[in-house]
Amino acid sequence: MVDKELLSRKLSFLQNYVSELKQADDINWEKYTVDPRTRAFVERYLHLAIESVFDIANNLISFHDWREPDSYRDIFVILHENKVIPKETLHSFQEMASFRNILVHRYEKIDDEIVFGVFKKRLVDFELFGSLIKNWAEKQ
Repeated sequence: MVDKELLSRKLSFLQNYVSELKQADDINWEKYTVDPRTRAFVERYLHLAIESVFDIANNLISFHDWREPDSYRDIFVILHENKVIPKETLHSFQEMASFRNILVHRYEKIDDEIVFGVFKKRLVDFELFGSLIKNWAEKQ
């Protein structure tokens, strides 16, 4: 049995970060590339959302004493192995790990097109992750 209160709180953080990004739908490519504060907002909230995903996943892994992940990408393999997420979602979720590494470790060379693309086209991945986790937890 997972700590549903803790999980709910963590899912709420994820939902809030994604909501903030979705509400910023007035940010277009020009505004993103010209305004450093806008870029910082998008990068930071995407980073917070990704860290929330990893926090949720790692809490499940730890709580259930599943095997320890070898990498951030492996976190999603473990969730799949334990029937938390379907195989079809693995690649998309593993891309979050790669994107996180760009934000955290290659911050001096961040590709604006990649970040803007995630901001405009991949927020649905965060929502899907939250939904899958919530549905899985309700069945426990």
